[in-house]
Amino acid sequence: MQSPEFDLPSETALQGLMDELDKTLGNLPDTQQRLMSLTGVAWSDDGLIKAEVGPRGQLVDLQIDPRVFRRPDAQALRDSILAAVNAAIQQVLAQTQEIMFGQLPPEVAELRAQFQPDGSDPIAQMLRTDAEIIGEVRDSDA
Repeated sequence: MQSPEFDLPSETALQGLMDELDKTLGNLPDTQQRLMSLTGVAWSDDGLIKAEVGPRGQLVDLQIDPRVFRRPDAQALRDSILAAVNAAIQQVLAQTQEIMFGQLPPEVAELRAQFQPDGSDPIAQMLRTDAEIIGEVRDSDA
């Protein structure tokens, strides 16, 4: 069986890719600083819970409106907190993706645009957050 033949990129194309890589690497400290300053803030559907997460998805602030204690419901409170935290984490993830994909050479960004984060491709699977995975496990246990 013959192996398929591939057209090798031209020297100019390779140099262009190398230049893009050098540029990306040169921007790395700035990119890292931008990534480490990201935050996500989300509210529960009822507006009584506010969650703020940091750049790694860690919870940095949680505000609970005292009105939630008028009708105590531990399960509803838990669900509201988890939903707000997960929404905040999704914000940070989206910001991270935007910054990272902005650093990619146009050819790679075009390739990435072909994948949709609906879970049906390997790249989307890698981008899933721990919160999504934990939520799915909890849902399946319920």
